[in-house]
Amino acid sequence: MTDLASAIRKLVVGDIFHANCSNGASLICLVESISESTVNARTVTHQIKVAFDCSTGLESGAEGDSPCRIDSIAPLPVDIHNVILGMDRKLRLEPDLMKHKLNDDERRALIFIASHYPANPL
Repeated sequence: MTDLASAIRKLVVGDIFHANCSNGASLICLVESISESTVNARTVTHQIKVAFDCSTGLESGAEGDSPCRIDSIAPLPVDIHNVILGMDRKLRLEPDLMKHKLNDDERRALIFIASHYPANPL
């Protein structure tokens, strides 16, 4: 097992990790389930279901020219983690799109993430 695979297999349900796509898209992902071969997650900001191969970190079954790869599983500070979980809940459950506007804590969390994950790659 490679170091990458060992690191990815340390993820558990509720963990937040980061993936980059070849088209430049940045995905903040929340682990929903994990098996021996696959990490099933959803993106926090768009609530899209994604699956990644545990061995390679590549998005499973990716179609098109923009495959995504897990690039950081660095834990977030507890306060940032909690803000991201709250954002996920709001974006998942609130049907009124006008209420999806980011608050100050959410903006600060996203600014923190923008430097945290690149500074802590796999």
